[in-house]
Amino acid sequence: MSTACNVCRGPHDRISKQTVQSASLHKNTRNMFQLLPWTFAVDSLHLWVHYGLVFLGFLLGVITILVQITKPAPYGKFDQADSNWGVTINQRLGHVLSDATPGILLFLLVFFFYGTQRQYTNYVFLALWQAHYIHRGIIHPLVMRYSKAQVPLGITLGGLFPNCLFSFLCADWISSARYPDKYYYDPRFILGLLLFVLGYVTNKWADFKLRSLRKQKGSKGYYIPYGGLFELVTCPNYFGELVEWLGWAVGTWSLSGLAWMLFGCATFIPRAAHTRKWYREQFMDYPRARKALIPFVY
Repeated sequence: MSTACNVCRGPHDRISKQTVQSASLHKNTRNMFQLLPWTFAVDSLHLWVHYGLVFLGFLLGVITILVQITKPAPYGKFDQADSNWGVTINQRLGHVLSDATPGILLFLLVFFFYGTQRQYTNYVFLALWQAHYIHRGIIHPLVMRYSKAQVPLGITLGGLFPNCLFSFLCADWISSARYPDKYYYDPRFILGLLLFVLGYVTNKWADFKLRSLRKQKGSKGYYIPYGGLFELVTCPNYFGELVEWLGWAVGTWSLSGLAWMLFGCATFIPRAAHTRKWYREQFMDYPRARKALIPFVY
């Protein structure tokens, strides 16, 4: 008798279960395509600190582009021997301090000891950021052939401050924001991930292209690069990194990510323009059709 009843209830139970699953899927899909797909459930102090620093990040971007559009930051080919930026330190060490310290160490500390969210999405964003800065802050300084062995300490500290600010902000966001369980279906996540990977590959390719150029020439000087995106723009390394952070802003769908991406624009846009101008002045045969940063556009 009991078995018969169970058999009778079986189809109904399966239908009910399917109905619940369908309702759950519908709810997740509806939440996934909301304008703000995440929840940022933190206390009021945490909230004010985060968005206060976001505002500071936007302000820093405005100041940066206004300053650098008239005069490039004095490092690399724009280094000035008479500039008063303090004592000099090893170039590789300076690069590690300004990039790896905030991008790797500070970021990991904030993620694991300040944030609370541990979904797969949070870890994906963590992996993307670390992939960039492990290369940028450790591998790049160790393998690149710099034009000069020393860099003023002031330049290193000048890069350290914004890197600390934005590393804290982005780590705080991805370790405190909760995304939907099915966020990997969201077009913002998919597009952001694709853009980040494309930009990452482009940036690393351009860096190694420049490195190999100096190896071929047997000198630490500057030469006209050719091939690939170098046929279209002067600075494909900047373009690649800009695409990375555009992907980050889209994927995280956050104001902190947007502020970081725009700060990158404030740095890359004027520096690419100054770099193209410098190449044109140094090399009479420099290709005039090359854009500065964005193929066919700018």
